[in-house]
Amino acid sequence: MPALEPMLDVTVISGMSGAGRSEAAHVLEDLGFFVIDNLPPQLISKVAELARGQDQPNRYALVVDVRSGDFLAALGQAMEDLRAEGGSARTLFLDANDEALVRRYEASRRRHPLSNDDGVIDGIHRERELLQALKGEADVLVDTSNLNVHELRDRLREVFIDADNAVGAHLRTNIMSFGFKHGLPLDVDMVFDCRFLPNPHWIEALRPLDGRDAAVRDYVLGQRDSKAFVKELDRMFTLLLPAFEREGKAYLSIGIGCTGGRHRSVAIAEALNQLLAHKGHRAGVHHRDVDRG
Repeated sequence: MPALEPMLDVTVISGMSGAGRSEAAHVLEDLGFFVIDNLPPQLISKVAELARGQDQPNRYALVVDVRSGDFLAALGQAMEDLRAEGGSARTLFLDANDEALVRRYEASRRRHPLSNDDGVIDGIHRERELLQALKGEADVLVDTSNLNVHELRDRLREVFIDADNAVGAHLRTNIMSFGFKHGLPLDVDMVFDCRFLPNPHWIEALRPLDGRDAAVRDYVLGQRDSKAFVKELDRMFTLLLPAFEREGKAYLSIGIGCTGGRHRSVAIAEALNQLLAHKGHRAGVHHRDVDRG
C-alpha cells in the first residue's frame, strides 16, 4: 500500500456516553475538521484512502463509541496503521464522574446505550470498564464533570485551535493549576504539589489577589524553596519533553496544585509555562480554581 499523504490528520473522539462527545465533534467541526459520527473503526482505513491525494490539509474527526461493537482492538490497529503509513492519529477521550453522567441522563430522559432493565448507573459501570484501556492510552483526556457547554468548548479550543497544530508539530503541553480542596483533576498526565511553599493566603494584602498578580508572583517565586522547585522542574522537563516526543506523544497535560488553587499553583504554573516556552514548546495554561478561592 502506498504511503499516505503526510498532511492527513485524524482525531478519534471517544469516551463515556453523556460526557460530551457530540459537543466535542461540533467544536472540531467549527475548527475545520471533517466530522464523521459513529464510525466503525474498521472503516477508518477507508477514510484515509479517500483522503489520500488531496491538495489541502486533511483534518478528520471520527466519533467512535461502544455501539461500534468490539471496537477496541480494531481501533488500536487502525491508529497504528495510520501512523505507520505517514498520517497523524490521536485519541480525544471525554470523561465525567458517575454523578455527573447520571444527572445528565436523568435530565435528558434518554436511555444509556449499555443499560438493560437495571438502570443508568449499571450501564455507566459497564461502559467505564469497557473503555478503561482506551482511556489509559488516550492522547487527550478531558474531564467534563464540572464543565458546562461553553467551558467545554473553551477547553477544547485550547487544545485544537493552535494555527500551528499540523501533522509533524512538536509535542503540545497544557498546564492546569488547581486546588486540592476542590478535588484532583482527572485529565492530567502528571501532578506536582506545591503546598510545601509559604501560602500567600495568610498575608492580608495578598489574599484577594491571585498568582497572576505581580505581588503574589514575586512573593511565591521569591522563596528559596520556590527557586529550587522551579529549577528542578526545568531540569526534569529538559529530559522529559524530548523523550515524550521520541515516543510519539502529541499532548502532555501537567497539573500544579496547592490548597485552594488561587495563589501558589497559579504562580508556579505561569512560571512553568515560561520555562516550556523557552524550550520551544507551545503550552496552554488553564487555572481551574482561581476564582473559587
